[in-house]
Amino acid sequence: MYPPTRKDFVSLTLSERDPRTYNNGKQWRRQSCWRKWKQLSRLQRTLVLVALPLMVVCLFAAYPGLAGRWRGLSDRAVKEDPGKGHDLKPVVPGAVPGVIPEPPKQNVPVLPEAAPVRRPFPKRGPPGLQSRMQKRGNASDSQVEEEKPAVKSGEQGGGEKPLVSWRGAIIEADQTTDPQPSLQGKERDVAPGEPPGVTPQKPVTDPVKRQEAVKEAFRHAWKGYKDFAWGHDELKPITKSFGEWFNLGLTLIDALDTMWILGLKEEFEEAKAWVATELSFSKNVDVNLFESTIRILGGLLSTYHLTGDALFLDKARDIGSRLMPAFNTPSKIPYSDVNIGKGTAHSPRWTSDSTVAEVTSIQLEFRELSRLTQDPRYRDAVDEVMRLVHKLDGKHEGLVPMFINTNSGQFTHLGVYTLGARADSYYEYLLKQWVQGGKKETELLEDYLKSMEGVKKNLLRKSSPSGLTFVGELSHGHFSPKMDHLVCFLPGTLALGAHHGLPGDHMELAQRLMETCYQMYAQMETGLSPEIVHFNMQAGESRDVDVKLADRHNLLRPETVESLFYLYRFTKDRKYQDWGWEIFQNFNKYTRVPSGGYTSINNVRNPEDPNPRDKMESFFLGETLKYFFLLFSDDPELISLDKYVFNTEAHPLPIWPDTPPAAV
Repeated sequence: MYPPTRKDFVSLTLSERDPRTYNNGKQWRRQSCWRKWKQLSRLQRTLVLVALPLMVVCLFAAYPGLAGRWRGLSDRAVKEDPGKGHDLKPVVPGAVPGVIPEPPKQNVPVLPEAAPVRRPFPKRGPPGLQSRMQKRGNASDSQVEEEKPAVKSGEQGGGEKPLVSWRGAIIEADQTTDPQPSLQGKERDVAPGEPPGVTPQKPVTDPVKRQEAVKEAFRHAWKGYKDFAWGHDELKPITKSFGEWFNLGLTLIDALDTMWILGLKEEFEEAKAWVATELSFSKNVDVNLFESTIRILGGLLSTYHLTGDALFLDKARDIGSRLMPAFNTPSKIPYSDVNIGKGTAHSPRWTSDSTVAEVTSIQLEFRELSRLTQDPRYRDAVDEVMRLVHKLDGKHEGLVPMFINTNSGQFTHLGVYTLGARADSYYEYLLKQWVQGGKKETELLEDYLKSMEGVKKNLLRKSSPSGLTFVGELSHGHFSPKMDHLVCFLPGTLALGAHHGLPGDHMELAQRLMETCYQMYAQMETGLSPEIVHFNMQAGESRDVDVKLADRHNLLRPETVESLFYLYRFTKDRKYQDWGWEIFQNFNKYTRVPSGGYTSINNVRNPEDPNPRDKMESFFLGETLKYFFLLFSDDPELISLDKYVFNTEAHPLPIWPDTPPAAV
């Protein structure tokens, strides 16, 4: 059935006025309005005449507020205009979009105030292998535009802006407070943007209060682990679930000595009960030799020394003996993987190489296990590795390649030298073994001193425009200004060596590198460092670092906080505590999850949407929070650096006295 035919008409009205007198109709409109006005009753005309002055008065009263709003919108437009030449976008103060604070609790230590507003950096600032090897991208900051926020806030009931979830997850900020004064210098009287006469809240400077904030952060992280991942390797705080790597309760074991040092005895006792009743290494599971040594063996040995409880030494002996098949290779260079249930070991499926960091960063733990048990096989195995590496060809002025073959015992992939992933802790353990053994093993000291000279000669450069000293990489004679966050272990290691009598210029270099590592945080919009940066070296650059898209993640790493601890312990310069406090606040602001736990994030350049990864690495409790707590302590005897040496997972082991202990 068809619809009825539609007929359209056009109506045209012609004016009777003389077209020669055309005046755009203004006179006609004036006459028409006057006629309409005269047609109104006297009452209607009176009401209109009264309403008009009232409207004028209301407009005058509302003008200042409207003007301020228009001015704010105009300023915001200017700030967001990429053509204005700003290098860094300012962080929006106060609440973070996508962040919902927890309701206030009774008798909970005061959390730190929100981190300072990030500003463009001035010319000069203030003076596991799976988890540690990251893919690298190609596009740098100077080649791509900043990403737009994934979700924008609109209007919501009650006149408040809505709080946006990050990829379906709600991550809380520290508190939705106004920005606090910068911790880099003296306290200011008025915060930027505050009206005159308003007294800002003073920053937390009391070390005891800062330590209490770290303890509260640990309890919050522990709550997430206990509620959603108890007995498993890692917490996934966003999905309130867990992940397995070795299926050995990795986070729990890694955190044992942290709880003891922080004085969290209740949490420690419940973890100890799990170790006593649930922890078993009789499992058909492959573990990484390096990661299980530094996290599990190191954590158990450290906890034994701090508590004196033989339970932890028994467990350490068990896992240590199960790792020994890794050394059954033609070259005595250990395999990377061990099946602790079957007693077999092998290289990764894709290569017969191990990384140099893997095979040379297990010595502190196995040497200590031999000393405690008086079973020499543990120390003999790892000392043999160091002897082989000591005399190998392929080094470049003390710098070692990243890979070593388990069959031939020779370096592979020659010509590439870095202090980042795959080689970093080789240099750290050269010094720390020398310290652990009472400064008697001269070959270790010689290798360390030679390697540091090699770093200064081949890898040190300065950035533009600020002249920051950084450590790059060397690849077949070509220098790359790439620096991993992992390299930020180096300031602390250099300072430790200077403390134990090594050349004084090591401390001076440590302080310069410490500033660089801090700036890797301070120059990011979230105040958190990316995994990798590339330093600018050409004159005329607007800022010191570029960050490629694939490198913008933050894994809650400890290396910068670790070095801040060493620098403060040896210099007593409180700027290192202040820098650490600023970093701690930003962890609280951008990585804390309301239901418990902290999460790594994908984008440190985007405070609007840092994009959580849904993973809390075990080293956040084992290292990062431990070093924060020690950094904020003024007690040099709290894990004295004249009595203990930290392994690369922040587990303190004793410096050996002259008299060996009795067998346990």
